[in-house]
Amino acid sequence: MRATSAKKFITSGLRKQTPAAKFSSKLYPSAAAALEGLEDGMTICAGGFGLCGIPETLIDGIVKKGTKDITAASNNAGVDDFGLGKLLATKQIKRMKSSYVGENAEFERQYISGELEVELIPQGTLAEKLRAG
Repeated sequence: MRATSAKKFITSGLRKQTPAAKFSSKLYPSAAAALEGLEDGMTICAGGFGLCGIPETLIDGIVKKGTKDITAASNNAGVDDFGLGKLLATKQIKRMKSSYVGENAEFERQYISGELEVELIPQGTLAEKLRAG
């Protein structure tokens, strides 16, 4: 009897599994296709750490698409002409939520002149905010 109740406990927390065919693919044929729903004023989250593992192709796609008034959440603001720095250079980012912003002269210029809103968030808090949605 004890084994039965243990089995109930283990399986009671599992969600009903949906067949894989019902999930949409996360693979796209191009950056343009992946960014199809991106509109002015939206919030984007850029992964990676520092300049490693960042979505370079998607950032280039956003630059090309011309989407503006973006709120960007990332652990850093890129550097001049690389990473999110490309979006700052074209003034497509309106607000930056980040834990580190120290290596981007264009970021500094826009912030000091009042062109860019900035929310500095400790790294762990930023990760938890992103996890929580």
